[in-house]
Amino acid sequence: MKSSGANKPRAGAVRKVSKGAQVGSGGQGRQALEGKKPTPKAEDRPYHPAGKRKAATERFVAAGGGKRPSSNGAPQRPARQQSRPQRPKQTDEFEVVTGRNSVLEALRAKIPVTALYIATRIEYDDRVKEIMQIATKRGLPILEVMRPELDRLGGFDSVHQGVALKVPPYEYAHPTDLLDKVVSRGQVPLLVALDGVTDPRNLGAIIRSVAAFGGQGVIVPQRRSVGLTAAAWKTSAGAAARTPVAMASNLTQTLKAFKERGVFVLGLDGDGDTPLPELSWAKEPLVVVVGSEGKGLSRLVTETCDAIVSVPINAATESLNAGIAASVALYEISKQRAKK
Repeated sequence: MKSSGANKPRAGAVRKVSKGAQVGSGGQGRQALEGKKPTPKAEDRPYHPAGKRKAATERFVAAGGGKRPSSNGAPQRPARQQSRPQRPKQTDEFEVVTGRNSVLEALRAKIPVTALYIATRIEYDDRVKEIMQIATKRGLPILEVMRPELDRLGGFDSVHQGVALKVPPYEYAHPTDLLDKVVSRGQVPLLVALDGVTDPRNLGAIIRSVAAFGGQGVIVPQRRSVGLTAAAWKTSAGAAARTPVAMASNLTQTLKAFKERGVFVLGLDGDGDTPLPELSWAKEPLVVVVGSEGKGLSRLVTETCDAIVSVPINAATESLNAGIAASVALYEISKQRAKK
């Protein structure tokens, strides 16, 4: 037996009766065919560039920024006033020299110093006493701080020994000026140039060796090389205060200029053709070029050198780092120069 709803049509199968007059298919889109309102002007449409320009102009005028916009809709810029001299920007660039020997040598050399930091309850020895005397005599600001503050200033891996100096960035000499000063003093030039040395401790060790073995200065390239940082100051044990460091914009061109003035350029490399003890140019004006810790001398620098010398070492040892190799070479050169 069929249910009572069996004769009912299925949902959606019955055309809905229109309340209005029956219309054809063309009348269904009558509303779409009706005319719309007039298209607003470009400046009245908020997302149009002209509308954005108009809104910016109104904000400009409302803020008291000047006159009404010009005919093209852009705000008229007020007349430019005469520019006032700006105050120089204050920079926080500085270096921190830590360690009692380094601080004492820096003060003895009278390098520019901004402030002296002393740890609270520091144990006074002869070096600390002299540091305090020099700082007091020069009228330097002396700040007593806790040791964690000194750790932060010098870096948490530094051994500050309770004292630190804040100094302005190092002022590098020009390589040619450095050579001129050496010649003017009647000395035989003995300089060390670094080719890509990036470890500041190697730079500090080389500066210390140059001072110890009669050298007159160090030359570092402007790019791909370490500068005289706080770590280099510390490793030099104060020698950086009395050994000038010059910066060359182009190391190869600087070496060529030195050669034109009669300075022999010696490259230091483990694969050198001439063993260091057999060097016959030790008493001549020299610049010793030390290569990077991993790659050694670059190709252009190698081609510029007059000779490539090596330090004889045991076959079981692969190589020496830049700082030790430079120290051995400088010692051998100073020993040969001391011979009559």
